[in-house]
Amino acid sequence: MRQIILDTETTGLAPEEGHRVIEIGCIELKNRRLTEHRFHHYLNPEREIDAGAAEVHGLTLDKLREAPRFGDIVVEFLEFVRGAEIIIHNAPFDVGFLDAELARLGAAWGRLEDYCRIFDTLKLARELHPGQRNSLDALCKRYEIDNNHRTLHGALLDAELLADVFLAMTGGQGALSLDAGLVEEQMTGAERIAVARQLPPLRVVHPLPDELAAHRARLTAIAKRSGGKCLWLEQEDAAGAGPA
Repeated sequence: MRQIILDTETTGLAPEEGHRVIEIGCIELKNRRLTEHRFHHYLNPEREIDAGAAEVHGLTLDKLREAPRFGDIVVEFLEFVRGAEIIIHNAPFDVGFLDAELARLGAAWGRLEDYCRIFDTLKLARELHPGQRNSLDALCKRYEIDNNHRTLHGALLDAELLADVFLAMTGGQGALSLDAGLVEEQMTGAERIAVARQLPPLRVVHPLPDELAAHRARLTAIAKRSGGKCLWLEQEDAAGAGPA
């Protein structure tokens, strides 16, 4: 199965107000493993970037003046995502912006969902962790995925983090092949989860009769020192009595 992890950066928050996509980052998963196939472009939005947005991703119009326009890369982009399942965190945001970019090029370009299927990891995270914070940073912390290098948002960097988060949330094989020499401290959170799921079930060791007798003698001694009260002993006696 081919899946694409996708993220964008934008000039602001609302495409209906004329805000534009300024970065697209995509990485490919095949059968739940990362490939070397990437799609990444910075884009000239042909408009100013909101100060609040620039604080998040660090991109300015001056840095992007020589970058291609969306129309220059649209064919390459659509061919990259065509037929795949697109994995996005808070999909309505990114899809709304990409649909707006396609609409600017003309109705014949259609919408993103005309080319691929879309899966929203934020929706999944809210189902798995109701009432908790489910931002990408919060999920990295929850699944022990290192994001200390993420001082600014970036589409390709965020797509790479989301790949680990997605694999961890969906409980499958980690993003990287696990070489025999890979030590535990070098593994991502997703890889550790994948390894844990492959381990055999823990063996249950039942106590021997003399061990049970010693245990009960200890509880009896505790009960004597505490005025005849020992919750563990009471629970054992109740369990041993069975139904009346």
